[in-house]
Amino acid sequence: MSLDFHNVLTCFLVLFVAVDPPGIIPVVIKLQHKVGDIQALKASLIAGAIMILFLFIGEEILSLVGVDIYSFAVAGSLILFFLALEMILGVEIYKFAEYKSVALVPLAFPMIAGTGSLTLILSLHSQYRMEEIAVAILLNVLLMYVTLESSKWLGKFLGRVVIDNLQKIFGVILLAIAVKIFINSIKLIG
Repeated sequence: MSLDFHNVLTCFLVLFVAVDPPGIIPVVIKLQHKVGDIQALKASLIAGAIMILFLFIGEEILSLVGVDIYSFAVAGSLILFFLALEMILGVEIYKFAEYKSVALVPLAFPMIAGTGSLTLILSLHSQYRMEEIAVAILLNVLLMYVTLESSKWLGKFLGRVVIDNLQKIFGVILLAIAVKIFINSIKLIG
């Protein structure tokens, strides 16, 4: 059976909004200033693997550990909430300098393969074929890799003042997303 490219495009665009490559740039630049190399390829591959794995066995993994998708979303929203506070207030909550890599946390999860995109993957699964969603995931991962690789150049091009202001703006957006995920998930739990 061949792929329906209209469905692939639809899945790609829906996931693009959740993954949000342009919105991640200020966060990535902030992380680069803290730890240096962010390992764009590693972060992209890990995020892609998490999303593909979640496509095929996400619900089973969560039910195995006794966690529903909404509780998972609440936990991820809290991580995003504190990351947003860092961006807005200019304080350090997460001590990334202690880690050799930020490729897994917070880049691959929860920023790229976050609770929003993982929940969305499960929702898409009810309407589209796994192959179509998998191709859409791979296209988003490729786009995210390009974004991560170009973030250092963008940081130099835009300058520190612009990046600081963008970081605060995207921090507020990230905070709003975290609150929305939290509220919606709490409503669905109760």
